[in-house]
Amino acid sequence: MASKDLEYLPNHVAIIMDGNGRWARQRNLERTEGHLEGLERVRGLVQHCVKVGVEFLTLFAFSSENWQRPESEVTYLLHLFVRAIENEANQLEENGVRLAFIGDLEAFPNELREKIKSIEKSFPPNPKLLLTIAANYGGRWDITQAAQKVCESVLSGVIRPEQINIDTIAKKMSLSEIPEPDLLIRTGGEKRLSNYLLWQLAYTELYFTEKYWPEFDVSAFEEALIAFSRRERRFGKTHEQIHSKDVESLSQ
Repeated sequence: MASKDLEYLPNHVAIIMDGNGRWARQRNLERTEGHLEGLERVRGLVQHCVKVGVEFLTLFAFSSENWQRPESEVTYLLHLFVRAIENEANQLEENGVRLAFIGDLEAFPNELREKIKSIEKSFPPNPKLLLTIAANYGGRWDITQAAQKVCESVLSGVIRPEQINIDTIAKKMSLSEIPEPDLLIRTGGEKRLSNYLLWQLAYTELYFTEKYWPEFDVSAFEEALIAFSRRERRFGKTHEQIHSKDVESLSQ
């Protein structure tokens, strides 16, 4: 069975692309080779999402904790980031893919920030796929900046403290204008969120694989989509409640 034949596909997929360095080390390669190979996986995955109809793809490219890595690796990752933006932008646009970024971008060098701003402005609306890159991103940072914006609204008199609710905060979060992820994929064998989209993943289906990111090809992605299609998403309801609605819709 292929994902294009499934009736139930995730609309929004989020991915923690883990294992580039370990993949390289197993092959006696520099860690940088793992990052380069990981970039190839991104290209193939984006093309496949467009093909099967996944409308939103959010990738964890650089976390707020990644600054703790060796300086040489951080420098390489930033340069790779710049090159990828320059080289991929036109191809993405031609394929109907729009590129966006979330995270605390002010921490990046000015050259990278300017390229990001320029790229985001250049894409037309209504894409086949919205590809969002989480860069210098952390879930706790995201919640904190949302709380700060809500506080500013209170101080300016726009809302009162007792009016603050889940929707108030949700509207200030990153990705607030698109559906929350249906499926989170993490490669590399680890089974944790690593401070990624903590607010947005509240009801997301989680899929963990032992494959390192450079090994996560289209066939591995298909396996994740098929596994997702077999899950029953109840959002707090019972199995009977979910299926009684299905029966009602068929009888109408």
